[in-house]
Amino acid sequence: MMNEFDIIVIGSGLGGLETAVMLSKEGFNVCVVEKNRQVGGCLQSYVRHGYKLDTGMHYIGSLGSGQVLHQCFSYFGIMDRLRLKKLDEEAFDRIHYAGGVYDYAMGEEAFIETLSRQFPAESGNLRRYVARLSEVGHSISVDNFKKGYVSNPGALSYFGMSASGVIDSLIADERLRNVLAANSVLYGGVYDKSTFYEHAMISYSYMEGAYRCIDGSMHIATSLVDEIRKNGGTVRCDSEVERIMVDGDRVTGVQLRGGERIGAKHVISNMHPQLTLELLDKNKVIKKAFHTRIRSLENSYGLFTMYLLMKPGACPYVNRNEYIHERESVWYVRHDGPIDCCLISMQPMSDDERFANVISVITPMYIDELSEWSDTLPERRGEAYKAFKERKIAELLALMKRHGFDWSDKVEYIYSNSPLSYRDYTGTIDGSAYGILKDYHSPMTCLLSPRTKLQNLYFTGQNINVHGALGVTLTSVITCAEFLGMDYLAKKIGNY
Repeated sequence: MMNEFDIIVIGSGLGGLETAVMLSKEGFNVCVVEKNRQVGGCLQSYVRHGYKLDTGMHYIGSLGSGQVLHQCFSYFGIMDRLRLKKLDEEAFDRIHYAGGVYDYAMGEEAFIETLSRQFPAESGNLRRYVARLSEVGHSISVDNFKKGYVSNPGALSYFGMSASGVIDSLIADERLRNVLAANSVLYGGVYDKSTFYEHAMISYSYMEGAYRCIDGSMHIATSLVDEIRKNGGTVRCDSEVERIMVDGDRVTGVQLRGGERIGAKHVISNMHPQLTLELLDKNKVIKKAFHTRIRSLENSYGLFTMYLLMKPGACPYVNRNEYIHERESVWYVRHDGPIDCCLISMQPMSDDERFANVISVITPMYIDELSEWSDTLPERRGEAYKAFKERKIAELLALMKRHGFDWSDKVEYIYSNSPLSYRDYTGTIDGSAYGILKDYHSPMTCLLSPRTKLQNLYFTGQNINVHGALGVTLTSVITCAEFLGMDYLAKKIGNY
């Protein structure tokens, strides 16, 4: 006889865990199944030589009191447990571009004033730009939750606007245009494709307040798991789903690798929709045209990450992020030359916040650069793959050194991972860091409903709406509203 649950959630990334914590909190008997040995997706941390390395969540916005993510995390029951460090308000991000250095400051006025010092002729344009960011940012607010909805409908029009196009229309100075777009790696930004909604929501959330997780982001995942279990839910690792069982127009549960079957009234997948559809039993409800549509959607690029494991007490901690761009345009495009852009981020540690013991350096990379090893598994990719990674490490170190970041005498060990690692450990298509690319030319094609044609199969996570901690959280709320009603759930969170 199968175990029976109200809801099975496939995948324990942020979206899956948030969906599970909300539904379990509201009385559903929920089971999360995760293929890996530990939960978390891109929240995961792993240990090398006693150093804790974060997988992907380098910093988070909108976590101040009265801000949306703070409100949601409070409702989830985890906000008081998070160990956070607010980045420098005068410069939470520093941009290195075209021989200059430019700072993003927290707060609308501070952001405008700081950049206006270097671009005085653009002061009015900067004010108009920030007003556009604010319009999108304030479309998602605690006040809206209290009124029973997540986002002002008018803000959705920004999904049909180009991020680069809106910036270019507001800002006359070409250098400033690039400075404002320099954080596009945070959403897999592509020139003349990425939406202004993504750029504005993510940029404004950091402008409100940017935070790093002390000792890594894994404790967000473990805190969510604790709450799910506290609410009576179940979280299972080493439980890879190999089949989603269908009977007629409904799913009946999942079958795990090894043959175990788990029954459920509803199934919610945090996996990429393409992978979800591949697991479905053949049925007459999900049409071939929908499969074709999902497979045709472009996925965002992946990331190559280098970890510098520093000698104890050797490298002072710097409480901001550094973006380096050497090409004329900061929007990433495929090219055959050496690495010419990156994001540098230090991890604060509770044992001694004066020093950094891990520095993460990320740069965009498409998986086709790794096609030679596409059929290999982790730790079995061979010497040529190791040599490829060593070349990329050398290119990153040279790029950083050209901009004054030379820690060669302070580094104990260096590790790296590629889009292949993301593909194999987090189950993303092509090792994409941000899932389905949101293209302003056809926003309704790229934005997916959490509800499918199968009556009780749903989607959640970064592929459905917008990625990132804030985007995924809002998407999880939208998915859970299918069960609880938006008016009820939004007001419950807003008034918590």
